[in-house]
Order: sequence, then C-alpha cells, then structure tokens
Amino acid sequence: MSNQTTMTGFLLLGFSDIRELQILHFIVFLVLYLISLLGNLLIITAIALDHHLHTPMYFFLMNLSILDFSSISVTIPKSMANSLMNTRSISYCGCVVQVFFFVFASANLAILTIMAYDRYIAICQPLHYEMVMNRRACVQIAASAWISGILYSALHTGNTFVISFCGGNMVDQFFCEIPQLLHLACSDSNIGEVVAISLSVLLGLICFAFITVSYVQIFKTVLRIPSEQGRHKAFSTCLPHLIVVSLFLFTGTFAFLKPTSNSTSDLNLLVAVLYSIMPPMMNPVIYSMRNKEMKGALSKLIGWRIFSKNKMSIFLH
Repeated sequence: MSNQTTMTGFLLLGFSDIRELQILHFIVFLVLYLISLLGNLLIITAIALDHHLHTPMYFFLMNLSILDFSSISVTIPKSMANSLMNTRSISYCGCVVQVFFFVFASANLAILTIMAYDRYIAICQPLHYEMVMNRRACVQIAASAWISGILYSALHTGNTFVISFCGGNMVDQFFCEIPQLLHLACSDSNIGEVVAISLSVLLGLICFAFITVSYVQIFKTVLRIPSEQGRHKAFSTCLPHLIVVSLFLFTGTFAFLKPTSNSTSDLNLLVAVLYSIMPPMMNPVIYSMRNKEMKGALSKLIGWRIFSKNKMSIFLH
C-alpha cells in the first residue's frame, strides 16, 4: 500500500528516443489533432448557428462531435507536449483524468444507438416522429447518455485507481490506458479486468443489437418506397451514420481483440493511434461529405467568415 501512496506519476511509452523522430511525431500528431479539432468545431458551430439543422438528427450529431472533441483533447496534446519537451512523464492526477475522459468517450456508442433509433422513427414511423422525438425527449435522451457515460467512466476509473501499483510506473502506451495500468497492479487484477471487459462487451452487444434491428426495419421500409428519389433520400440520411458506426465498431473491436499482454510496444502504439484518433478525425469528414444539408451549412458558415474578414479589412483600410 505504501507504493500507492508514494506514486506521484507514471512514464508513458514514447514513439522514439531519437530527437528528430520525436519532432516528427509532434508534427504528425499536431496535424491530425488540428484536423479533428477544426472538423468537430465546424460541425458544432454549423449546427448551433443554422436553424435548418435544429432537428433531432443534427442535435445528436452535435453531441457526438462534443464527445469526439473531448476524447481526443485529453490524450493527444499530452503526447505532443512530451515529444516536444523530450519527456515521458504524466502526473498521477493527469493519468486519472485521461482514463476518465477516454472511457467517457464510450458514450459515443450510446449516441450512435440513439441516432439509429431517430432514423428508425423518421423512416418507419414518420407520422409519429414529431411526437416521439420532440425537443424535450431529445434533451432527456441525450442527458441520459451523458449521465450513463459519466457513471460508466467513474466506475472504471475508480476500480482502476483503487488498486495498489507496485509493478513499476512504466505504462506501455502513449496515454493512460486501463489494461496497461492493470499490468502494474500489486494484486492479481484479473477479476477486475474480466468484470470490466464483461460489462463493456455486454453494453456493446446491446447497442449493436439495437442498431442492427433498427436498420433491418429501416431497409425493409426503404425498399418498399415506390419512388427511386425517395429511396435515395432515405438512404442518404442513413449512410453517414452507418459508416461512422462501422468505423467505431471496427476500431473498437480491433483494439479489444489485440492481445495486450503479448503484443509488442509498436503494435500497441499503432492500434492505439487507430482507435483513439481515427474516429474523432473521420466522423466530421464523413458527415460533411455525405450530407447535403451539412455541406450547405458548412459552406454558408465558411463563406460568412471569409466575407466578414474581407468586409472588416475593407473597413480598416
């Protein structure tokens, strides 16, 4: 127990000990982070300012972007700072914060499940849509997802840091990840790890089953639409969501199936980059490129910003 009380921080896994490669890692992560940051902020701003996007689907999309923004902002900047300053340290409190917010990002799956339900009601039961997905119901559903995510994250974070660490302070990952932290535990943490994984798998399977059932009903309904234009419009609203769900499940499953104890550090890093950076970076791209309303709102937003800058420069001159 004494080791736990004197534990003041951890050492994260670095991408390289060569200074030039550390700078390269900083630049690459900076570019990826800025792309993700800009994309999600544009989505949030466009939805907030364009009244045409004040619908349940885009309200939940804004929640998804906020979660993506928070998840990538808690891990990537610290890794970039460590590379720039040629260090690998992270404080104990900083590690707790990383674990909490990274696990909290699992609320993405709840939001994606809600978005599937929204599409199901809109396409399969359009006459009941306004009654079922009214503003109050949307706020309550989103709040439930956020509260569930907070409780779920608090449970995992508490179970992780209540243990004693006496296996050293070297975390075999570029951010504080629960499986790697459990390898440093004094006592046998297999039971806690099995419980955590079982709970995650159970919740994931429930959400996946709900999404699957929703889209089976959606496809049945869409295929019965006589108009080809109507079918295309229905599919176009579902396709971005399906791509985002597939990306989230693919990266999550890939990370889960990776044998953490026997895998090499390089594989750990590669897989972590895949599931921690790719979804937050690609989600805004997918939704903005495959959605006409979103593209229109973003074009209007960017055009307004450029016009405002030009107008201001003319005024100053």
